[in-house]
Amino acid sequence: MNNFLGALLFLTTLPLPRKTNLEFMPDKIRPYFPLVGLLLGLIVASFDFFMSHIFPNSTVAWLDVIMLIFLTGALHLDGLADTADGIFSHKSMEDKLKIMKDSRIGTMGVLAIVCVLGIKYFGIKGIDNNRFLIISLIPAYSRTSMVIAMKFLGYCRDMGTAKGFFASNVKLNEFILFACIIFISLCLGKDFFLLNSVFFISTFLIIFYYKKTLGCITGDTLGCMCEVIESILFLVLS
Repeated sequence: MNNFLGALLFLTTLPLPRKTNLEFMPDKIRPYFPLVGLLLGLIVASFDFFMSHIFPNSTVAWLDVIMLIFLTGALHLDGLADTADGIFSHKSMEDKLKIMKDSRIGTMGVLAIVCVLGIKYFGIKGIDNNRFLIISLIPAYSRTSMVIAMKFLGYCRDMGTAKGFFASNVKLNEFILFACIIFISLCLGKDFFLLNSVFFISTFLIIFYYKKTLGCITGDTLGCMCEVIESILFLVLS
């Protein structure tokens, strides 16, 4: 429970009791990323269901996007912006990593945020069938993509916020919760078969791109991956 609470505290802004004796161990909270994502999805899906009785679908979709930002404290959007500024700078790997470390946001970072939020908005807006289930599940998939990336790529920096996540190798048993989510989703119909197919293809394409571009990953690129995967899944499922 301490590790699950640690995952909630790290990935969300939910008003949780903060134990003073809670030891934050990043590599121990990794298995709970899918569960945290599922909880976020359930909150947003419930919010979506309630708001759909008050506002038109286009308004509700934008409110859902804002709710996701609020629940995560824009943690992953910050990584998206920094990654876009670095990767699209057309400079050496060392310079890209320096740019990503800069707290200032550049043109590519702004464009990346606008594009991703736009895709996410139109994706959610276009979902009709299984809307509650789709909105519930996609945040679990997007957060699991970060753990998959940690398994296949090393960490770029000597220090950093995400350094602790690489203190130990990611083991297959860390994906048990995610395997349960996949099993349940595959029993729900063809939409969810599509969800799983697109998820794995997109995740490994991004990992391959990171491998080719940087040769490793950082906390920023993990956050970027989460946002991009989430947007792709919402768009495809629409």
